Amino acid sequence: MNAERLTKAKRVVVKIGSALLTDRATGTLSRAWFDAMIEDIARLRARGQDVVVVSSGAIALGRGALGLPKGALKLEESQAAAAAGQIHLAHAFQEALKRHGHTCAQVLLTLDDTEQRRRYLNARSTLTTLLKLGAVPVINENDTIATTEIRYGDNDRLAARVATMISADCLVLLSDVDGLYTAPPSQAGAKHLPEVKAVTAEIEAMAGDAGSEFSKGGMKTKIEAAKIAVGAGCQMVIADGHVLGPLKAIEDGARVTWFLAGQNPVTARKRWIQGSLQPRGALIIDEGAAKALKGGRSLLPAGVKAIEGHFERGDAVRVKTVEGAEVARGLVAYSSEDAQMITGYNTSEIEARLGYRGRAAMIHRDDLVLTKR
Repeated sequence: MNAERLTKAKRVVVKIGSALLTDRATGTLSRAWFDAMIEDIARLRARGQDVVVVSSGAIALGRGALGLPKGALKLEESQAAAAAGQIHLAHAFQEALKRHGHTCAQVLLTLDDTEQRRRYLNARSTLTTLLKLGAVPVINENDTIATTEIRYGDNDRLAARVATMISADCLVLLSDVDGLYTAPPSQAGAKHLPEVKAVTAEIEAMAGDAGSEFSKGGMKTKIEAAKIAVGAGCQMVIADGHVLGPLKAIEDGARVTWFLAGQNPVTARKRWIQGSLQPRGALIIDEGAAKALKGGRSLLPAGVKAIEGHFERGDAVRVKTVEGAEVARGLVAYSSEDAQMITGYNTSEIEARLGYRGRAAMIHRDDLVLTKR
């Protein structure tokens, strides 16, 4: 049953840390481990599962390539190492995945990319498009331009943000331990927790700190990642990443810790749209559009009769009938200015009206929830 949480997931995010990916002594790629990890990814893809990799390792690989000394690096040295190492990392993924018939895509993100609405929407659109095209996105924090003020500091939370961004079903955090314990594993009496149903204050108190030179994360950041992921309906697992083929090990019943989500990503997203966002305006629709929405369709510009308020792309808006009854809420694909220009027009006319191709729907059905009455 536990293994099915991974094997049955439609969309999986896998976070790989530097300590797993690189050989600490040489500062080069741990080739045997890496090849086995690629085998894991290829097996998931063969089952039809979407896979996104959030990988550390650029700085560790880059410092070796540039001959930087061991120990703490200055910010500019870390950024230089990231610039050199990212090429090695991307090339390794590209060549390995190509052997299995898969395309690799590199995506670099910073904290601002998930906190600023427009950047978030652009990143989400890019990732979902890559997945539709069958690619395996490999994501890393953009260490070359990130500073101590804006960087995540670890990729656990970055992986959780990515998982919520793309509505993933399962987040896998590969660690140097096989899950969460009630105390440090080396401590007498420490008990392994196979499942965590809720991230309580007691669970948070069990978290420790980073345990290796290359790892910026620790159990504390993994618990924080769990709060982000589970809140968005994404189940998360912490597993020992040191074994060859760690995803296969999870499927075979290896000891891990699962953080359970009480709802699926779609339900969590719908609830967020319906109850957590303040609507910035409204779209007034005709009777035909109202019927289409009730039938599970997207809201097209042709069905919109008028625009109320000022809003930007990605803002929440109300959807109302001409009589003023609210029938839905959703995340609009256009600003109020652009929406005004295409209101009442067919999708084929959007480009001529706006001067760019734009999106077919004013609100896509995945970003829309019917108002309960």
